[in-house]
Amino acid sequence: MGTVCLWLFICLSVFITKLEIVYITVNSFFMTAIFVCPRMLLSLLSGLIMGAAVLFVLYRWVIPMAVQYHGGLALLWHDVIVERALDTLTRTSRPQRILKAVQTKATVGDPQSVITAIDHFCRHREWAMNVGDEKGSILDSVVNEVSPVTVLELGTYCGYSTVRIARLLPPGACVITLEFNPDYAAIARQVIKWSGLEDKVQLVEGASGDWIPWMKEHFGVQAFDLVFLDHWKERYLPDTKLLEECGLIQKGTVLLADNVICPGTPDYLEYVRNSPHYNSQYYRSHLEYTKAEDGLEKSVFLGY
Repeated sequence: MGTVCLWLFICLSVFITKLEIVYITVNSFFMTAIFVCPRMLLSLLSGLIMGAAVLFVLYRWVIPMAVQYHGGLALLWHDVIVERALDTLTRTSRPQRILKAVQTKATVGDPQSVITAIDHFCRHREWAMNVGDEKGSILDSVVNEVSPVTVLELGTYCGYSTVRIARLLPPGACVITLEFNPDYAAIARQVIKWSGLEDKVQLVEGASGDWIPWMKEHFGVQAFDLVFLDHWKERYLPDTKLLEECGLIQKGTVLLADNVICPGTPDYLEYVRNSPHYNSQYYRSHLEYTKAEDGLEKSVFLGY
């Protein structure tokens, strides 16, 4: 009997001990849920808020300030990171957003209002690789100086520089502008039409290397008074030589090349600066809508 009682006492003690363990475990769980988890959640939430705040400050002020003074960083940030992110988020392209800004802010038939609308959008909303307002003033001065009748623009993009040039041309003059990307060309046509300058512009879709040899036949152009190069930088030199071979550059023809520092066109600069057939001048400026150095190279063809 005593043995049985002892056995029952031991079993009861073990059972009670297990109950205590279960109680302590359950109690600890609820205490953790009540006191620790909220602290963890608050800590996590606080960390997320702080992280979001830091990212916002970086995106809104720190990075834009940094890329203002470094051309390579500016192109990486604006043309790769921001553009792709906005394209994904808005399901629109940058040229489409530029067109919307024109249609919202610019007056139909007023080229200057179109230029102003694009400049405001690109400086305050979303950067884009137009020639920009600062270098655009240099472009304006060259167009006024040359007073061209025939202009060739290589690289239309959204039509910003096309409008800048066409608005300054005398009656009877025209711009032939080449754009490889059909989506860009479609936007540019609408921008040019909005500015009221479609009668002074012929927009051609295709590669410059394919079209230059056919310029005389298709457009009846003997030579160009002004050539504005603002397309693929690696095509500046080959297309200049092709224009020479096709006789589309005559004595007095002015070549004006954009972005000769950023992204840069070292082979083109070496050619026009060292050739006895050109008199070249560098116009120091800044990469569009930034403080990073860039410039335009003006080269007057002297003949052979």
